[in-house]
Amino acid sequence: MSVRVRALLAAALLLATSCTTDSAGAPPPVARGPDEAIVSVAGPVPADRWRAVLIAGENNSPAFDNGVEALRDKLAERGVRNIRALTSDPVASPSLEVATAANVSSALRSGGGEACLVFITSHGDESGVVLHAAKGILQPSNLGSALDAGCGKRPTVVIVSACHSGVFLTPAMRQPNRVVLTAAAPARASFGCGTGDQYTYYDQCLLQQFDGAATWRELAAATRSCVESLERRMGVRPPSQPQIFVGAAVTDLRIPGR
Repeated sequence: MSVRVRALLAAALLLATSCTTDSAGAPPPVARGPDEAIVSVAGPVPADRWRAVLIAGENNSPAFDNGVEALRDKLAERGVRNIRALTSDPVASPSLEVATAANVSSALRSGGGEACLVFITSHGDESGVVLHAAKGILQPSNLGSALDAGCGKRPTVVIVSACHSGVFLTPAMRQPNRVVLTAAAPARASFGCGTGDQYTYYDQCLLQQFDGAATWRELAAATRSCVESLERRMGVRPPSQPQIFVGAAVTDLRIPGR
C-alpha cells in the first residue's frame, strides 16, 4: 500500500512509500572494467575505527527495536564506539534516536571511520524497506547513493532484514568493497515480526551466530544455515532464502573485535 511521502530526506536521500524477504547460493561476482583495481582489505579494521548505523524501521512489533538494541550492545562490547541507533518507536525506545527522514540521511551519509556497518530491520516489500517515522520506503537506489556518499570505497557491511530484502542486491549495490546480507530473496517473505516476537527469525539467528564467527562471510553463512533450520523446524513455507554477497576486496573482512 502506498502512502504519500511527507518528509524529504536531507541531502537528497529520497523515500518512496509502502509488511509483508538467492537462490540458496551467493550471487555472482561483481563485474568490473579492465582498469578497475581491486585492493583487498589486509588485516582487521580496529573496532574503534568502525562506524555503525542501526535502524529499526517499523513500530508495530517490538522485534525490530529489540534487534537494533541487541546488536548495538554486541558491537559496543567489541569496542565499537561510533554507533547511531535509530528507532521508529520513541515511546518504547526513548534512549534511541528517532528514524526520521533527516536523521536517517544524516546517519547514512555522515563520514568518519575506516569501515561502515549498516543494519536495517523492518517490514518490506519489493520496492524496499519501511521507515515508519520517515513516512516512506527506503529504496535500494537511495540506500546505494547514501552508502556512496557516507562510506565511499571503505569496507562496508550492509544487512537488510525484511521481507523481499533481496531486492537490495542490485548490480549497483554489489561493489568490491561491500558485504551485503539480506533476510530473504526478492520474491520471498521473512518471518518473526509479529507483536509477540522478541526478534525476527533472521535477527535472532544473526545475534545467535555473532559471537562464534570471525569474519562477516562466516557470519553470513552461519546465519543463513540457522534461518533454514529454524524455518524447517517451524514448518514455514515457502522458505525465505537469505541472500549473501561478498565483494572481492572484503572476502576475509573481520567482525569488529575478532
